[in-house]
Amino acid sequence: MRTFGGFVQGLREHAGLSREEFGSLVHLSKHSVASIELGRRLADERFVELAESALGNTGALRKAFTNVARQQGFAAWFRMWARLEREAVVLDTYECRLVPGLLQTPGYVRALYDNEVPPLSDEKMDGHLAARLERQRLLRERPTTQFSFIVEEVVLRRRIGGEEVVREQYDHILEATAPRNITFQIMPLEAARHACLAGPLQLLVTPGGNRYAYCEGQENGRMINDQKEVIRFQQRYATLRSQALTPEDSVSLLKRLRGAL
Repeated sequence: MRTFGGFVQGLREHAGLSREEFGSLVHLSKHSVASIELGRRLADERFVELAESALGNTGALRKAFTNVARQQGFAAWFRMWARLEREAVVLDTYECRLVPGLLQTPGYVRALYDNEVPPLSDEKMDGHLAARLERQRLLRERPTTQFSFIVEEVVLRRRIGGEEVVREQYDHILEATAPRNITFQIMPLEAARHACLAGPLQLLVTPGGNRYAYCEGQENGRMINDQKEVIRFQQRYATLRSQALTPEDSVSLLKRLRGAL
């Protein structure tokens, strides 16, 4: 099966454009175009729209980009949660392993999948990346949803993908969590008390007031709708918010980490 990047390359060559010529039309360097075509970097919606315009507005590239997400999508155990996320009025996320998916940059996602054992195929990587970017539209398109993120400091200090990827990830977190409906907190290394030592946790509330929790491990995930259990997880998350750095102090720490690179 042809990768999305290979499809872009085929359309570009059919149009008789060099990578440098095409890059000038989509506001990217020829090296960035090569990265997309070779699967080292995932295209985003802005690129797809500019590329469509440069290649004649046939709609073929837009359709291919949409199909990538549909074909590979999310892990089977996560799909129901992903559907609930789209309707949520409150969405809380605690992560102790990696940057939350809603805040990841394409470079960070690529670095994570480069570390998969056994390795993923290029087609599967493209699919996962496209699905991740599609999911991230929640932050831009739901300004009345309350988003809360708590991330372990060690996650932010881990240099997955190298300094350039990490620097870009820091900048993206600062920008993505700036809106007033989004709260970002860091759980500091020196914290003496910790309410969520049992692992990562996500919580949401639907417009109808239904409450759900989601926990994930290696190769599995579990959605919880038993209200007694959900309430217990909500209590843990609320306690963790009080134990973490304030949003203001979290931004300050993140800026210091970025400055140290």
